[in-house]
Amino acid sequence: MSTEMMEKRVRPTLRAGLGLVIAVLGVPVLAGCGGPAETEGGSGNGDAGTVSLVAYSTPKEAYAELIPAFNKTPGGQGVGFDQSYGSSGDQSRAVESGLPADVVALSLAPDVDRLVEPGIVDTDWAQDEHDGFVTNSVVVFAVRKGNPKNIRAWDDLVKPGVEVITPNPFTSGGAKWNLMAAYGAQLEQGKSEEQALEYLHRLLSNTPVQDKSAREALQTFAGGKGDVLLAYENEAITAQAADIELDYVLPDETILIENPVAVTKEAQSPAAAKAFVAWLRTPEAQDIFASKGYRSVLPDHVDEQTYPTPKALFEIDKFGGWDKVNADFFDPDTGSVARIEQDLGVSTAK
Repeated sequence: MSTEMMEKRVRPTLRAGLGLVIAVLGVPVLAGCGGPAETEGGSGNGDAGTVSLVAYSTPKEAYAELIPAFNKTPGGQGVGFDQSYGSSGDQSRAVESGLPADVVALSLAPDVDRLVEPGIVDTDWAQDEHDGFVTNSVVVFAVRKGNPKNIRAWDDLVKPGVEVITPNPFTSGGAKWNLMAAYGAQLEQGKSEEQALEYLHRLLSNTPVQDKSAREALQTFAGGKGDVLLAYENEAITAQAADIELDYVLPDETILIENPVAVTKEAQSPAAAKAFVAWLRTPEAQDIFASKGYRSVLPDHVDEQTYPTPKALFEIDKFGGWDKVNADFFDPDTGSVARIEQDLGVSTAK
């Protein structure tokens, strides 16, 4: 398959494997950030300890298969699980405020870093061969079935009459990935930083509504609003598997989304938690993640037919890392995106 930008449809085997029955507007498991937490009951008998998993919402369906698969391994036999899913930022703050967690699986590295200062997560949580990450994805364009407006490149998103759906970056971590993908794409095309910021202004000017979360943005798009939805690739694939009518386009220039996982220092079942996190990086577990639309963190384990490498794939480090990005772009008072939003009359309050 060519690595050029393309419209992708989920494979029939993936659709069957997911087996989701989700109404078009009832897609709570697809949220990347934002929305209330969902708490699952315990699973497993807990003879070997119970792991409290606190995660962002998007991988909920993946963990529904990962946990039973782990329980079948020698290291997972008898391990029980309590699960909580919700907005990545909200989940991180909840753990900081006392929500019990053995394992945190969040959307952004800063949401794990937040837990270092209060002593909940070790300072060296990302010091492993995977830099602390468990899944990868990219930002794509979800479009109407058949792509009637022929949206293929970033420039198409700022044409007159094109409505773009993306959440508010001051309430949604997923929106931050989206906007940094858009900004970085302009730099990859040889434009200046000033021109890239002007592009963000035009992009957000074409955004008629900025929902609080990726979940709400997907619901807005599924409900018929907008021509294109900026989304995680895995979310677009899962939406297709849920029979939501959309295709998606992999742009030539996009950002690598990296999702972290960590064992907490306060884990009640540390041995089981460490065994689970280690197992999540195995080929077996990564295949389950891949069946839900994620790109593997194992470099030689990515199916290029399903997940081709974009022509220009860049990382958040291109902009100095998340600390610098949050300060320069998303500080609600002084960030460049905050100034754009304020000019457009959009709230920057969290």
